[in-house]
Amino acid sequence: MRRWEYVTTPLIVHNTAAILNNWGSEGWELVQVVTGPEGGLVAYFKRPVEED
Repeated sequence: MRRWEYVTTPLIVHNTAAILNNWGSEGWELVQVVTGPEGGLVAYFKRPVEED
């Protein structure tokens, strides 16, 4: 069975593409962008856990 790991990060509006590209280059796939509890945007990412 495939296992996943997840991470969330705030998105700075004037630098969104750079932030998304940075996480993508590390193997993270964008799952969703939502409004955070204090406003602003929060991105949710996932990637498969490497099996040893």
